[in-house]
Amino acid sequence: MSGRVAEERVADLFESTKQWGRWGDDDQRGALNLLTAERTAAAAALVRDGTVVSCGRPLPVAPAVDNPTPAQHHMLLAGDVLAARGLQASADFIGVAFHGMVVSHVDALCHVFVEGRMWNGFPASDVTSLGARRNSIEPAAAGIVGRGVLLDLPLLRGTRWLEPGDAVGPDELDAACASQGVEVRPGDILLVSTGRDERRAELGGWNIDREGLAGLHAECIPWLHERDVAVLGSDGVSDPLPAELHRWPMPLHMCLLVGMGVHLLDNLNLGRLVTACAAAGRWDFLFTVAALHIGGGTGSPVNPVAIL
Repeated sequence: MSGRVAEERVADLFESTKQWGRWGDDDQRGALNLLTAERTAAAAALVRDGTVVSCGRPLPVAPAVDNPTPAQHHMLLAGDVLAARGLQASADFIGVAFHGMVVSHVDALCHVFVEGRMWNGFPASDVTSLGARRNSIEPAAAGIVGRGVLLDLPLLRGTRWLEPGDAVGPDELDAACASQGVEVRPGDILLVSTGRDERRAELGGWNIDREGLAGLHAECIPWLHERDVAVLGSDGVSDPLPAELHRWPMPLHMCLLVGMGVHLLDNLNLGRLVTACAAAGRWDFLFTVAALHIGGGTGSPVNPVAIL
């Protein structure tokens, strides 16, 4: 379906799905509250053969058309220049601006604002030049562990990938659930594959600012709200790109992070997980995300892991 959506419609979606106060006026965990101990224990019972699948992309250190601000990886100590005395070792430095379209990361609830407010109605001014005083990544640093569900949209459409700018509608989410024999339940970590990395491997990188990424149409927001997902992840950034040219440029980011308190996982590599799930004949699994404990952080690079 067309990815375009009217400004007034997104405003209505935001108000109708907003969950401020659901877990108390001071809450900063948002939908992570749905990941109860009981649900985590039930998710652990999904492990059958112990297959472990990384869903993180390689750290993007090489400049490319789709990676204009590469991560930094510098050696500080190396084996080809050994110290003459004392401990001989290697060490390195990593620096990364992880928000964007390339690094696998989780968005904190302070990452996006709507009319100067973030999750639970806290003011944007609570995020200062020294970091976030509220809604930082710290609640997620305790670990995100639950039942993961993967929906493979290229499989549904009978293609290898969705084209940049394609928008997936709620009817396709229903159809994917039905064809894969899986149900999205309250507290699930929902992952949506668009085949992004397979397209890149075949055709090379592309200018995302101009050509965009596939994602979920804004009309999927009520679908996600009704199913009470705890976390949403994608091999893109959930929103179809290019962004809307009005005051709601990224409806999924704005409605989920700000209105619903749902953390987002961006730029995952879901190809390996698609292969593993297809081989196992099931599309749910134990899913774990370990965010860095960054005081006041607006998110964190991550390497999520699925265990089948």
